[in-house]
Amino acid sequence: MTAAITRTPPPPDHDTDAEPKGRPFPVRVAAWSAANPWKAVLAWTLFVALCVGAGALAGTKQVVFSDYWIGEAGAAETIALKNGLEAPAVERILITRPGGALDPAAVGAAADDLTAKLNALDEVGDVAAPVTADSGNAVMVAVTMSMPAHEAGDHLDPLLETTAAVQAAHPGLDIAQTGSKSLSSELDDQLGSQLAQVERFTLPITLIILFVVFGSLLLAGVPLALAITSIIAAMGVYALSSHFFPDAGGAVTSVLAMIGLAVGVDYSLFYLKRVREERARNGGTDPLAASVEAAAATAGRTILTSGIAVIVSLAGLYLVDDVIFSSIATACIIVVALAMVSSLTVLPALLVKIGRRIDGGLLARRRTKAAGGGAWSTVLRPALRHPVATAAIGFVVIAGLAVPGLAMTTSVEGRESFPKSLQTISTYDALVAEFPDAGLAHSVIAEVGPADGPALTEAVARLAERTRGNALFVETAEPRISTSPDGTAVRLDLPIPYATSDPRAEESLELLRGQLVPDTIGRIDSAAYAVSGEPAYSADYSAHQAERLFLVVGFVLLATLVIMLITFRSLVFALISMGLNLLASLAAWGALVLVFQHTWAEGLLNFDSPGFIGSRTPLLVFAILFGLSLDYHLFVMSRVREASRRGLEPTAAIRQGILSSASVVTSAALIMMSVFVAFVFIDRIEMKQLGFALALGVLLDALVVRVMLLPALMSLVARAGRWPASWRPRAGTA
Repeated sequence: MTAAITRTPPPPDHDTDAEPKGRPFPVRVAAWSAANPWKAVLAWTLFVALCVGAGALAGTKQVVFSDYWIGEAGAAETIALKNGLEAPAVERILITRPGGALDPAAVGAAADDLTAKLNALDEVGDVAAPVTADSGNAVMVAVTMSMPAHEAGDHLDPLLETTAAVQAAHPGLDIAQTGSKSLSSELDDQLGSQLAQVERFTLPITLIILFVVFGSLLLAGVPLALAITSIIAAMGVYALSSHFFPDAGGAVTSVLAMIGLAVGVDYSLFYLKRVREERARNGGTDPLAASVEAAAATAGRTILTSGIAVIVSLAGLYLVDDVIFSSIATACIIVVALAMVSSLTVLPALLVKIGRRIDGGLLARRRTKAAGGGAWSTVLRPALRHPVATAAIGFVVIAGLAVPGLAMTTSVEGRESFPKSLQTISTYDALVAEFPDAGLAHSVIAEVGPADGPALTEAVARLAERTRGNALFVETAEPRISTSPDGTAVRLDLPIPYATSDPRAEESLELLRGQLVPDTIGRIDSAAYAVSGEPAYSADYSAHQAERLFLVVGFVLLATLVIMLITFRSLVFALISMGLNLLASLAAWGALVLVFQHTWAEGLLNFDSPGFIGSRTPLLVFAILFGLSLDYHLFVMSRVREASRRGLEPTAAIRQGILSSASVVTSAALIMMSVFVAFVFIDRIEMKQLGFALALGVLLDALVVRVMLLPALMSLVARAGRWPASWRPRAGTA
């Protein structure tokens, strides 16, 4: 069988110019896989098992706390850590009464019970005396945990259980716990639960779409099975890679699964479609292995090119110089590489084992319509007949959505943007309403030489005094000052009555950094100082992202230009490819601003507008959307070039190439939209923003970029006589 396959000549539309001497690598791999299907399947199965086992044995290495430090806020935390002035992990328990006014006796009994139980825990370092709010309607008990703040999240359960037990013992009161650790824990639990719901939703939807496309449950299961096994293997490899690029946790694995499903299904779809076309070309009389090998010469090579292009574009995220983006880049690169490998190796084996059942389904029945008519031919007609008008309309649509992106405001998610359905968030809001000084705070951290300790103490006292009476800060009974044992380092916490994203929080930060701290601590010659805290971290992180945004975008665009130039040997089409792949991202950015920085869509999408876009969202949207656009663009452009090399005139080649790929590209886009739309129903605002932008971007890419702009621009290039010489048929191939 192998010899017969080797002698099978490539169909006339195969692009063989890259390797005139011998068969391309994807063809050789497909030939071996088709000739040894069980070996290929077994090898892939063992590989997946090996990845899972190795990942489980190695474990996942998490980032350390200091990896998140950035900018001046990071410098402040470095000084604090050096001098033992790190902020402790403090949980606060709020005691209120549903009816309003508190019964002093009942509250006293509950507070005493709570204090006694908490003091008995090893996880608790100190329990402060109960404090009554000025209104008399609330009592707060502050609990300092006994371990460093970055370790406290793993020791939180005993405190939560104690709070719940005291609540059960005092049913006439509302006793609830909040704090940065309990809030993060509940937020992560909710996000994990909702992400699991997304996966349960998207897998059946994907299977249904694939069934409609292929008309066979067996064939529908092949792309899904390969995508899932690629994701499973990638999880194991990612665990191994975390020992070089530590895992930032959060939703990284969910992004891995999302991208893995996207490219895994896409690659299988395109490959399967080409096998069916080869079967139809030879009337189904040649061995199936021959059709698989022939498809590898076209779809296989395009998958290889696409995988490399997507990996290069995702590598741009490393330039952000941020542990979260590095984790996402590593995870996505791994899963794209494995999806590409599975499509090129085990997929040919599975298709051979499926046998003649591969010929059924809607794609095969509609094949004859691809070249000569149908709905897609009607949709494409304006772009080919009136390219200038069509391109103008397409650009107006994209530009209209993109322009609002110029007014984008970014910020790090704060407590004000977290789901109000969480108990810790509602408790935090109630706590801050009664105790304003229990909310956010700026932390001024400084160190001086041994001789300047007294001067530092005086300077910090003056700084605290200068904030009194200023509405940007909350007055406290006594300044919150912590001093190192040798007196050469100080931490001053200055509470503010505003949320992280409130402009007044930024105003108070700028006042501290630009005036108050330099005018006090800054006058000491030996002083090293910086301002930290949640508002400071948010400002520094957003500024860092903004600085890196254009570097990442520039790298990805340049890399895309080079890859497209090498692949298609046309500078004009490489520039068109680069520009079109950027358009969907720009439109998605603008739509983000229209929807999430304003309030008109709150009821429609069930969110409270934070007035900003999550600082990580624009880059994530760009990287993911650009990668998917590369996928679709490469497959469409490859089909156009194949048609041209068969001898079709440029306009006919454009029409034939787009029509022959329209159904499968649309199916892939529908699958991706179903995945992304599911993220819109997650309560976390950053996930909503990401899901909405990606879903809209894929929709625009499929309907505006691929149907209007791409054929119109290619038609204009053809009319200008700039059709690439390398796309024209060689002697004997027409």
